Amino acid sequence: MSDLAIETRALTRRHGRKVAIDGLDLALPRGGIHAVVGANGAGKSTLFRLLLGFITAHSGEAFILGRDSRALTPEDRGRIGFVNEEHTLPGWMTVAAVAEMQRRHHAVRWDERAFHNVIGSFDLLSHQRVSQLSRGERAGLNLAMALGQNPELLILDEPTLGLDVVAKRRVLDALIDGVAAEGRTILYCSHQIEEVERLADNLVVLERGRLRNFSAPDEFCERIRLWVTDIPFKGPEPEGVPGLLQHRRIDGVHHYTVIDQGDGFADFLRGHGAKTIQSQAVPLDRAVDAFLTRHHAGPTG
Repeated sequence: MSDLAIETRALTRRHGRKVAIDGLDLALPRGGIHAVVGANGAGKSTLFRLLLGFITAHSGEAFILGRDSRALTPEDRGRIGFVNEEHTLPGWMTVAAVAEMQRRHHAVRWDERAFHNVIGSFDLLSHQRVSQLSRGERAGLNLAMALGQNPELLILDEPTLGLDVVAKRRVLDALIDGVAAEGRTILYCSHQIEEVERLADNLVVLERGRLRNFSAPDEFCERIRLWVTDIPFKGPEPEGVPGLLQHRRIDGVHHYTVIDQGDGFADFLRGHGAKTIQSQAVPLDRAVDAFLTRHHAGPTG
């Protein structure tokens, strides 16, 4: 058995002229929650579809639970749960009928306790038709069926998108309980950084189909700091600022968000005439925002 839940080697996938996944090398160990973040178009959903064998790569390899994604057997797929943002289910079926279909399909692995632990928190009635459920209730039903499947790997693509605060909290609580299963791995994609901060053991940052970071969220934040300084006149040109992610000038004061710069950055600022200098840590949401928007021009004051 491989020690890796997910592995890709030089994985590449194009959509027309656009390279969605660009020579991606990724190795995610078994166990815990790996959160995948990136701007729209970073390749997150394409990666999931490649891993699940829904589409094929133009080059490179992808392995999921040690199996080649291009040749997953029904038994292999039984070890993998998947929930996406659409929460698509047959509208004409009842909650009980959908659950029974899932129960029979995964009879060998089925965990009735896990299913009821989730379904109970959403107050669903067995006779309700899927078409009568709210988006949050459909999300709960999908997640209950995925965890009832008792998967070794659970892949979640924006499962809380469009949910209200109450439904979102119930989904996240169910995930926290679900990952407690020994050896289970969760691959979680979300634009909601507060969810990532609460859930993730590891942070995977994708940009234009390439891996830009793989670390614990705290370690990622430690690489990024905000420096606030009063520099007379214009200050240094942005292209000359080492490690610059973002620069804003607010009420004449420069705010530099930089990556991988130690205390020597203060010497750089003093060299450009800084009169006062303050350095502070940034929370995960600001660190991710600065990292992903570093190639985009922002307001300069």
